[in-house]
Order: sequence, then structure tokens, then C-alpha cells
Amino acid sequence: MLKEKLKKYNIILASGSPRRQLFFKEMDIDFSIQLKEVEEVYPSHLQAAEITDYLAELKANAFKTCLDSNDLLVTSDTLVWLEETALGKPKDRKDAFEMLTCMAGKTHQVITSVCLMNLSFTKVFHEITSVTFKALTSDEIEYYLDTYHPYDKAGSYGIQEWIGLIGIEKIEGSYANVVGLPTHRLYKELMQL
Repeated sequence: MLKEKLKKYNIILASGSPRRQLFFKEMDIDFSIQLKEVEEVYPSHLQAAEITDYLAELKANAFKTCLDSNDLLVTSDTLVWLEETALGKPKDRKDAFEMLTCMAGKTHQVITSVCLMNLSFTKVFHEITSVTFKALTSDEIEYYLDTYHPYDKAGSYGIQEWIGLIGIEKIEGSYANVVGLPTHRLYKELMQL
């Protein structure tokens, strides 16, 4: 169904994330991967979804001059929003430990924005999922960091990994969004093209 809808497009996923690439495969989307280095800096006044919307579009704009008429570029950005603070990917182990310690026993929001771009349009949308962690012990956090090395993940964790299995008490919204792509929303937006 979706494959038929998208056959007129050359779908480009601009993401090095193996999780996003797997989602595209599982959604039966034919795509190629193209990557460009983009400095992910945003204006300091932006809050929550404004940040991820801005960064998803910033990543897409890096490709603007090299798109062909039948190209459809997909970029995205995910962050964790905790108590009015944006948590991106950790800088190092210490940073990851501090992030997880701050999130323990609290609810945070995982925000993923997606930008769809071709030569005739740009569309940005986002999803927000609330995730509640139990009170994690230092030993649990240390074990997770030693075993899974989640340094490529916003908020220093993967919901599909050990910490998600033992630590998440409640989730409100899209699970796939927390993994890194709001697949149900992406499907809806692509079907409307």
C-alpha cells in the first residue's frame, strides 16, 4: 500500500541511526541512505518540540541544493525533555550517568520531529511520548552503561534495551517514537502525499 503510494519518489533517509533504518525496512519503504555532517546548533530561546522541529529542518536544508525533482528526503531529530531542559546524546559516560540519575523516578517527554522535503514542499511534524522511570539505583545505571554503551541515544537510553525493560513504569504515547521514529505518524503523512 505505502510502497505503491511512494513509487514515484526516490526516498532518501538522511540518518545514520540503525533503529530508523530498521523502521524504514519494516515499513516496507524502498530507500537509500545519504548523510551530511550538520552542526546541530539551535537558537537558545527554542523550547521542547521547537528544538527538534528546527533541527530536523536544519538537517534537511543541508540537502536542498542537491535534490532531484522526484527525491523525497526524510530527516529527523529526537531529544528528551526533562523539567524544561533538553537532553540530547551524552558527551561521555559521566554525562550519561548524570542524565539517567536525573530521570530516575521521574516522567520525561521524548520528542521526535520529522522533516519531509522535496523540491516543491517541506513538511515538519513531531510526536511527544511521556515516559516514567522507576527510581533507578546507581548500580543499575552503572550496569546499563557498562553493558549497552548508549552514547548514540538522546537521554542516554534505548527503551528497547535492558534499562527500558527493567526501568520504565509507564509510557503514554508512541513506543516507536521513543525508539526514534513516530512510525504511525510517518505512515499517515506519507499516505497523504
